[in-house]
Amino acid sequence: QLYYQVLNFAMTVSSALMIWKGLIVITGSESPIVVVLSGSMEPAFHRGDLLFLTNFHDDPIRAGEIVVFKVEGRDIPIVHRVIKIHEKENGNIKFLTKGDNNEVDDRGLYKEGQNWLEKKDVVGRARGFLPYVGMVTIIMNDYPKFKYALLAVMGAYVLLKRES
Repeated sequence: QLYYQVLNFAMTVSSALMIWKGLIVITGSESPIVVVLSGSMEPAFHRGDLLFLTNFHDDPIRAGEIVVFKVEGRDIPIVHRVIKIHEKENGNIKFLTKGDNNEVDDRGLYKEGQNWLEKKDVVGRARGFLPYVGMVTIIMNDYPKFKYALLAVMGAYVLLKRES
C-alpha cells in the first residue's frame, strides 16, 4: 500500500513537471506563467494577478505591449509596459519600459550603464491573466512557515489517501 502511495505521489510530481515543460515548449517562454509581485502596473494588473506569457522570437515587440523581463543582477523578473522602441536599420530592436503606476521609466532598474532592453532580456509577453490567483504564491513567499505547512499537508494527503 505504501509503495503505491509513494508511486502515486511521484507520478503527480512528474506529471506537473511534464505539463510545465510542455507549456515552455508551446509558449516559447522559459516561464510561461508568472505572478505580478508589485503594484507598479496598476490599474492594468494588480499584485497577485497570474499572467500567461508567450515569447515567440519572430514576433516583433511593439510600444504598448506588456513584457516580463529579467535584468542582470536581479533574480525576480519585472512586469512593465514598453513605452519606446529604438529600431536600427540592421533590424536590431532596443526598447524602454515603464510601470503604468510609476512616475519615471525603468532605466534606474536596468544594470548600470544600460539604457535600453533587448529582445534577449525578455522572458515573455503578457497574453492573458487571472486576477489575484497568484496571491497564494505571494503569501507563501512572505510567510515561509505557511509554505512549509501547506506543502506538508499536501504531501501527507497524497501519502495517506486511501485508494478505493
